[in-house]
Amino acid sequence: MLIKKPDDLSPVLASLEGLATCPGPEAKRAAVELRNRKAGLRAERESAYLIDHDFAASKNWAVIHDLRLEHGGRVAQIDHVLINRWLQVYVLETKGFHDGVKINEEGEFLRWNNFAKRYEGMPSPLAQNDRHIDVLRGVFNTIELPTRLGLRMSPEFMSFVLVSPDAQIKRPHTFDASRVIKADQLKKAIWRDVDGESALVGLLKTAAKFISSETVQFIARELAGKHRPLVRDLATPAEAQAAPPTLLPPANQTPNRGNAPAPAGRPSCKACHAKGGAILYGKYGYYFKCSACGTNTAIRPTCMLGHQPRLRKEKDRFFRECAECGSSELIHTNPPEQL
Repeated sequence: MLIKKPDDLSPVLASLEGLATCPGPEAKRAAVELRNRKAGLRAERESAYLIDHDFAASKNWAVIHDLRLEHGGRVAQIDHVLINRWLQVYVLETKGFHDGVKINEEGEFLRWNNFAKRYEGMPSPLAQNDRHIDVLRGVFNTIELPTRLGLRMSPEFMSFVLVSPDAQIKRPHTFDASRVIKADQLKKAIWRDVDGESALVGLLKTAAKFISSETVQFIARELAGKHRPLVRDLATPAEAQAAPPTLLPPANQTPNRGNAPAPAGRPSCKACHAKGGAILYGKYGYYFKCSACGTNTAIRPTCMLGHQPRLRKEKDRFFRECAECGSSELIHTNPPEQL
C-alpha cells in the first residue's frame, strides 16, 4: 500500500533557479544548493520507483516516502519508510553515490569526487539513520498500536542505506557494512533478514506479532499524518543582490568541517546591523524585518559543510534545524507585538 508520495519540490527548485541567475554572492550559494538538491532528488526518485515496484501493491506492506517528523525538540527527515504485518519498520536513507563510495574499517564514509579525482569525507548515513530511528521511536509512542495479552506491541526498527544500482561500493573487511546496499537489492536484503532467523524465532514472530493489513494501513496513515513539511526560506532576487544573507558564521570563522554543527547565529539587519526586529513570512519565504530602520533581510541558515539546515517556526520562536546532523537551535523570538 502506497500511503504517501514524495513531496513536490518543484517550487523550491524554481526559486533556486531564479536566485542562481542573480548577480551577487547569493547566486553561487543557490547554484550549489540547486545542484545538490537535483542530485539528491534523482537518487530518491530512483529508489522510490524501485520500492514502489516491489512493495506498493502489496497488502502486507505500507510505503511512505519523504517523511519529516518533529518530536521532543528533534527533527528527522526520512527518505522512505516501510512497515509490514510483523510490525517491522524499515527506515531507508537514500544517497546519490553515483561516482562511488568507500567505507573504511572504522565505519567512516568517503564519497568519490569525480572532479577532484579523490575520496572526500562525509557524515555517516548509517549514524544518520540511527538518529532518525531515535526520533521515529518516540513518534511511535504517540500512536495507538495493537496489543497482545494486554501488552502493547512494540515495533522493530531496521535500517538500510540505499545507493544507486550503478554505484561502486568499496566495503571494509571487518566493519559490518551489510546495511549499505544498492537500491535494486532491497527486496532481496529484506528476505535475507527473514530467512536468516531460525524456524522457532520465525514461528514465535508469526504467532505473537502478525497484524492485519488494515492495522498496518492505520499505523502508516497515523505516521504519515505527523509529517511536518518545512517551508524553504528563500530570499527574493532583490534581497539576494542587496547583501549577503544573515545567519552566516562570523567573518573570522572558517567553514565548519568537523562533526559539530556550526553556531546558528542570530538574525540582524543588513543595513544597520541591529538585532531588534521580527522574522516574518512573505511571498518568497522568511525574512528579518528590522525594527530600527525597517529594512528587510533574507535569512539563510548554515550548518556543517554540505548540510542543508532549515528554519522552523513554533509560535513566536524560530529554530535553525538540520536533518543531516539532527541539530536544533533557537535563533530568534519575535517580540509580542508581532504575534
